[in-house]
Amino acid sequence: MSFTSITFLIFFVLIFFLYYFLGKSKNIQNTILLIASYFFYGYADWRLLPLLLISTLIFYVVGLGVEKQKSISIKKTFTGIAVFLGVGLLLYFKYANFFLQSFATLFSTFGLKTNWETFSIVMPLGISFFTFKLISYIVDIQKGYIKPETNFISFATYISFFPTILSGPIDRSCNFLPQLNKKRIFNYTLAVDGCRQILWGLFKKMVVADGLSIFINRDIEHSNGSTLLLVAIFYSIQIYADFSGYSDIAIGIGKILGIKITPNFRYPYFSQSVNGFWRRWHISLLTWFRYYLYFPLGGSHCSKVKCIRNTFIVFLVSGLWHGANWNFILWGVLHALFFLPSLILENKPQIVPFDKKQPITLRGYIKMFGLFVVITFTWIVFRMNSIQDLLLYLSKIFSPSLFRLPEDVIWALPSLIAGFFMFLFEWNKRNIEYPMAIMSKNRMIRWSLYLILVASIIFYQGKQTEFIYFNF
Repeated sequence: MSFTSITFLIFFVLIFFLYYFLGKSKNIQNTILLIASYFFYGYADWRLLPLLLISTLIFYVVGLGVEKQKSISIKKTFTGIAVFLGVGLLLYFKYANFFLQSFATLFSTFGLKTNWETFSIVMPLGISFFTFKLISYIVDIQKGYIKPETNFISFATYISFFPTILSGPIDRSCNFLPQLNKKRIFNYTLAVDGCRQILWGLFKKMVVADGLSIFINRDIEHSNGSTLLLVAIFYSIQIYADFSGYSDIAIGIGKILGIKITPNFRYPYFSQSVNGFWRRWHISLLTWFRYYLYFPLGGSHCSKVKCIRNTFIVFLVSGLWHGANWNFILWGVLHALFFLPSLILENKPQIVPFDKKQPITLRGYIKMFGLFVVITFTWIVFRMNSIQDLLLYLSKIFSPSLFRLPEDVIWALPSLIAGFFMFLFEWNKRNIEYPMAIMSKNRMIRWSLYLILVASIIFYQGKQTEFIYFNF
């Protein structure tokens, strides 16, 4: 059930009325959210529900067990078991076939034949996201950051919350669970803000991202270099509009329900370095890696060599987290390499508060352009299905066909214009959470913008496509 479908609109309107008119207490509201979340998740494939329920129940019990232990060593043992189970889920459902195929290929290079066969595995949607929630919950209990949640309904709602279960953001339990432990009262101002953010997210997804997909989805073999170069640039725009659009919709839905969800994007393409980019792109995932992988490894409070090692581990895991493919691993390595200059020089970009606009010099604009070029190159690596496809793609770009006219680019013009408007609007409003967070007090101006966005969604939307991060 996609956020952009009429089915979801009907579903959400129904949940909204049940949530506020029948939800006389926090327990009733959480129960409604839990039922809605399991229905939403099962709508894609009901066979996935038992895994979600059983894993939630196991981690709920383990969380209670960790808290009851007096011995620190036993607490760590319980935590280790939980982490092993969480990672085991990912290894089996997401990576088992990848490792089998990789080892079989490796052995064949030495003349050794194997009879290994891949498993017929259905990868559960959102497993990378809800598994990270489960693991971080147990670790936070062991570290003493939170107390275990005794109400199973509340805990299960946190894990399966329908706006975020498929593609995040990945909220930490210490931020999310306290909101479930009190009754939510309808807040008109917050709900209007949520509707604005949903509208902005729908525009980014349906007009910009889906519109560009018409041009982007093409056969590499039969495309010339100039076309594929434009495809790479357009994909950089598409993946941002698609994923940040999803996050905007999810956060907006949360606001309507009285729940604040962690912001996930902060205008990443306006950064001036790879370091700055990763402080603004998929913020909740990098926050997770920082707390539960980078810091336990020693973080930056160790020798420079170990700090570099830790950074490479984080980016390698981040690449592998996105999918069982060598292209993702290469993508992670490239980002680690591009990250190194900032790390070695200890150049940490300052994240300017939303209430201030950072002045940009000519040198700053050049850095922003350079960053976009670098990130666009890494997205080529990210998007390919194999190393062979990547080499073919690059050979096409760096060939005489680069100087031919691009093909069928006219079909992308409406969405490209919309993308230009998107970036222009975001640049002008880069000092606030999202461009429509603060609107003009002039009613005519305000409603004119709403109508323009709604009209563009209705008349210029591309062919509806699945959100890109549903695959991860």
